[in-house]
Amino acid sequence: MLGITIFVRHHAKGVTLTPAGQRLITEARLLLKHAAEFSKTAESLVDNARGEITIGCFPTLAARFMPSLMLEFSERYPQITLRLEEGDQEQLIRDLAQGRIELAFTYELGLPAGFDIKPLLTFSPVVALAADHRLAHSNDISLAEIAGEPFIMYDAPHFREYYEAIFNSLNLTPNIALRLRSFELIRGLVARGHGYAMHTVVPLTRTTYDGGQVVVKPLRDKVQAAHVVCVTPGSHLVRPAVGIFAEFMQSSLRRESYFNDDKALSTASAA
Repeated sequence: MLGITIFVRHHAKGVTLTPAGQRLITEARLLLKHAAEFSKTAESLVDNARGEITIGCFPTLAARFMPSLMLEFSERYPQITLRLEEGDQEQLIRDLAQGRIELAFTYELGLPAGFDIKPLLTFSPVVALAADHRLAHSNDISLAEIAGEPFIMYDAPHFREYYEAIFNSLNLTPNIALRLRSFELIRGLVARGHGYAMHTVVPLTRTTYDGGQVVVKPLRDKVQAAHVVCVTPGSHLVRPAVGIFAEFMQSSLRRESYFNDDKALSTASAA
């Protein structure tokens, strides 16, 4: 069938391989090895506790939560490797739709139909002020008290609309001084008295990169909360290892007290 001689039969001495036969045997062994490796790879895709998964995270959420989450997850599931990608809301949605990431840890803002969404956390927005601001020792504040002061906006896609909607709901117009995409730069500028900012997720430290001090205060006003979610392409497209991580995140974020924004708020606000 192959059209070549593989074996040479010797009378009463068995058979020997021809040079062509020897080459075919070598190739066959390589094919069998590749087949075994392919089988292991296929098994890892369906093995509940094995394989590599790629998670996309909104930057502020990644910085606040992922180091602790990844440590606990790796201890519990050592055979599942996590790859982490950061991106704004538009990037995460695009990467999820195109299969570059398998799960997004982000906010429930601007999400198109067709994705599976699991709620994780709910944050009430807070105001960030310099430690020596006139309202730094207040228990809470109203946006009307500071609306005329310079507002440093976190200008990520969908967040600018979120913050604008909050001001509109209170019939206020923000005095936008700066529109920036770096969360830590915003905190640094706030600490040095360049204006105030609004946060949803709050770091567990008052200190900025350059040594300034920030306090955060809850809003007295009733405004739209920010919902943090786990987003996947759809249950029929989610590998078991991804489902394990999604369930782990959901239980961990609700269980652990150090993930609670109330503690973050009290720590960051302490004088």
